[in-house]
Amino acid sequence: MCSETNNAIQVAGISKHYEIYEHPRDRLKQFVAPRLQRLLKRPVRQYYREFDALRDISFSVKRGETVGIIGRNGSGKSTLLQIICGTLAPSTGEVQVNGRIAALLELGSGFNPEFSGRENVFLNGAILGLDRQQMEARFDEIAAFADIGDFLDQPVKNYSSGMQVRLAFAVSVCVEPDILVVDEALAVGDEAFQRKCFARIERIKEDGGTILFVNHGAQAVIQLSDRAILLDRGELLCAGRPKFVVNQYQRLLNVSPAEQDNLRAQILAFTQQEQRLEQVPADNPAGMQELTVPQDNTAVPDEGYDPSLSADAVTRLEERGARIQNVKITTLRGTQVNLLQMGKRYRLEYEVEFDQPAQQVGMGFGMRTISGLMVAGASMFLSRKHRIANVSSAQRKHVSFEFTCNLLPDTYFVQCGVRGTVAGEDRYLNRVFDVICFRVLPEEESILTGYFDMNVLPAHEDI
Repeated sequence: MCSETNNAIQVAGISKHYEIYEHPRDRLKQFVAPRLQRLLKRPVRQYYREFDALRDISFSVKRGETVGIIGRNGSGKSTLLQIICGTLAPSTGEVQVNGRIAALLELGSGFNPEFSGRENVFLNGAILGLDRQQMEARFDEIAAFADIGDFLDQPVKNYSSGMQVRLAFAVSVCVEPDILVVDEALAVGDEAFQRKCFARIERIKEDGGTILFVNHGAQAVIQLSDRAILLDRGELLCAGRPKFVVNQYQRLLNVSPAEQDNLRAQILAFTQQEQRLEQVPADNPAGMQELTVPQDNTAVPDEGYDPSLSADAVTRLEERGARIQNVKITTLRGTQVNLLQMGKRYRLEYEVEFDQPAQQVGMGFGMRTISGLMVAGASMFLSRKHRIANVSSAQRKHVSFEFTCNLLPDTYFVQCGVRGTVAGEDRYLNRVFDVICFRVLPEEESILTGYFDMNVLPAHEDI
């Protein structure tokens, strides 16, 4: 039971250490050799290296609260969830849980592959503390939610990954848990099933259930969470308002390896300062003054330039008459930015230097998602009236496209191109891909989904 009845989950000083052996024989050496070395009074040798998956993690989740955990791959998110759910023991620290907890962790966890889906449903129910009569009362709902048909009576080892997720999630949500813990396993399901899952999560949230989930989607964390937690290299870097925490996560994703330690130190220092501020008595304004947060740009502004957000995989195609340079996005006042706000006007600018005469020249750009999907762009070449009839060798052109940022919050990459006719041949004179990247900042209380803001105006009325 939690020491504070208002807390559904209390995590106190959790650490998880692993011993990493380079060779299988080193395990045997570690078991035998140190004992002999102590008997012979020789220095004790260690045949493994230590790896800290988690280091001194502490936080609490209140009843009815939804908390999103975010972090880079290998940061310890899944390990933390397994410890909270009791499937993994911590090396140090303690976890207290108040209420029935249902978990959807890594694919296939909690299922016996030799049992049928039906048998696994009742097995999981027993693990969660429900007797057979209670599970029989819920079975039809579970079967309908999973929607895997006759496979319900087939061994789970014959299931596809999507079928396993369907059944696991159906059991987790239909047993009416006090606490629902969800890892990234939902990403395996198809889009229709994912929509059904998120609708059910919203219902649990509205009914006052406690939810702890891991998700790499920035907007999902902001929209679903009351609070967010950022893990990195097994440490809790920061926790608090989802928008702020997601901003720090996105900075870590895009910072260069050489700057990672510096950025982590900034985030940790800011978090520690925030904790100290919370401990200052309300009647001590002098103390508050002494603890003013330093202006080190750790808190990303609503709009601005984040130097850690850089494109590290620029692709430049062959220069066949021109060279694209100095690509950037600016405000209408000319300030360079890479953190954009929805609905505001910006300019995409670059320069083109020609080393051959060309005719009917047109410039353009495209914006792509991280997965490479082209979502926006423009090309002067498509319209004859926007083409440049003639350019000469050594001539330079400044290109500017003014646009409204209607893209939804995410990270995007920019490609630019210049096309024209050289010596009677119509061709690209130069193209650059992923030359810069920018981020559209998340919006709190947003109802929008997809890639674009369609200026949706929701309304409802009694009829």
